[in-house]
Amino acid sequence: MAATVNLSSTPSNPISKLPSFSLNSPQKPSFSLFPNSSSFPCKPFSHSLKSQFITSSKNPISDLFPPNKSGPEGDIVSSFSDDDDKPREECGVVGIFGDPEASRLCYLALHALQHRGQEGAGIVAVNNNVLQTVTGVGLVSEVFNESKLDQLSGEMAIGHVRYSTAGSSMLKNVQPFVAGYRFGSVGVAHNGNLVNYRALRAMLEDNGSIFNTSSDTEVVLHLIAISKARPFLLRIVDACEKLEGAYSMVFVTGDKLVAVRDPYGFRPLVMGRRSNGAVVFASETCALDLIEATYEREVYPGEVLVVDKKDGVQSLCLMPHPEPKQCIFEHIYFALPNSLVFGRSVYESRRVFGDILATESPVDCDVVIAVPDSGVVAALGYAAKAGVPFQQGLIRSHYVGRTFIEPSQKIRDFGVKLKLSPVRGVLEGKRVVVVDDSIVRGTTSSKIVRLIKEAGAKEIHMRIASPPIIGSCYYGVDTPSAEELISNRMSVEEIRKFIGCDSLAFLPFDSLKKMLSTDSPKFCYACFSGKYPVMPREAKAKGVGDSMDDGLNAPLVSIDGHWIKGPPNFDLEKEIDPLYQQSKI
Repeated sequence: MAATVNLSSTPSNPISKLPSFSLNSPQKPSFSLFPNSSSFPCKPFSHSLKSQFITSSKNPISDLFPPNKSGPEGDIVSSFSDDDDKPREECGVVGIFGDPEASRLCYLALHALQHRGQEGAGIVAVNNNVLQTVTGVGLVSEVFNESKLDQLSGEMAIGHVRYSTAGSSMLKNVQPFVAGYRFGSVGVAHNGNLVNYRALRAMLEDNGSIFNTSSDTEVVLHLIAISKARPFLLRIVDACEKLEGAYSMVFVTGDKLVAVRDPYGFRPLVMGRRSNGAVVFASETCALDLIEATYEREVYPGEVLVVDKKDGVQSLCLMPHPEPKQCIFEHIYFALPNSLVFGRSVYESRRVFGDILATESPVDCDVVIAVPDSGVVAALGYAAKAGVPFQQGLIRSHYVGRTFIEPSQKIRDFGVKLKLSPVRGVLEGKRVVVVDDSIVRGTTSSKIVRLIKEAGAKEIHMRIASPPIIGSCYYGVDTPSAEELISNRMSVEEIRKFIGCDSLAFLPFDSLKKMLSTDSPKFCYACFSGKYPVMPREAKAKGVGDSMDDGLNAPLVSIDGHWIKGPPNFDLEKEIDPLYQQSKI
């Protein structure tokens, strides 16, 4: 157990807001340094992207990388159970500097971010320049207790929650990761996905690097270790310049806390401050609210923020800096409604989605219900616009464990019935509008429709608060392969027949972009359009390594996500360009 030291309630040198300073590093001209946090001085410039493509029926990536092909790490196993048919955000991160109870605040902030990852959690704290770590499998409340938090003393800490792997390799992939190199130790927690991970890992292994995990995050530590740049913050800049894809990361060393966001800003990362001056970084503002930190701003796309006692908060800008492409699914499904994400209220976004559905896809009905929990706010918006009462027609159980013993006499739709219970008094004899956030494979939706019919509903009208999902995500969200996405294979009418409802309507893609107004170009819509801001060099076929089922089926055992390379001399851009020319919006 680490020794405990008495720490004051505020840092010995108060943290100032981005003081002016300069660094002489002529060997690294590809970043800019700026002291003012009031506005983002690193203005985006037009950055041409090769090989973007559009598709109306399916994701061309899936033709190039079949999901049933065996990759270098083994066969592909589907990670989605029939009863857990939603995309999954793979992790949430927290960083705290300048508070004597940093690890305990980190623990609470991770609890607020538990919806972003429920299979593993970890905290790294710094005490007397020594990095101490506790990681474990399970929920935050299961991994940490009083005695473990007592080991994590110090004024600085980072934390992580994630969906991790099943089986014996699960624990080693739980973050934060800590590594020692010739200039000390560094810890990292990462939210996102690197599309050039396999190429970077192969390069590092060719040069003698040894990997302990199957996570793409580990390559970042290796790149920092081999960098020739000085000082440490420039080593991070040097490493990040080699990364492609999505990354919102927090790093910790013996005396510094660093937050980094990729130039496209795919995944969210915000900055706040507690009343004692402590600086807090987190994936969502709901984490700031719980620990009484005041939201200040986002970490800008392409920005590196460094916090220490000597210089306070320093800001650097990674170059080049393209137009942001923030994940729209944060507003549709992932983030909590009480969060601000990408500077917008998640609650308000979802309410407007429901409003749009009621305006553009009206239907005569008696009651509006939601598929809890993520469909609730959109359902409220729909009901208010339609002038129809919103009622709680489905009750969600929050106490379903990871595994559950099913009786030998099989129960139809057992998994869904464990989680959702219909309220017959609300549904019987009624024309019901059911609002859900998305349809992925359609399996859960069909079971929900059947559940509501069995409760006596006269008509069932499904309204989906997102456009049809036709493409897999390569930027840190666990989605099935394109072949498994029902909207990639069927028309809206075919989907309606498959799930068994009386009518079905999705949020129109054009209406979504219109609602976002001038912010529309700043969002990534790859899952709806097939247009990828950063083309994946290696297609990631999501396996159970990235997320597990909901515990309602038999336990799954596998390793981390599988990566598939193209055949020798395979040129992804040349293959995709013809598809782009032939495709239709």
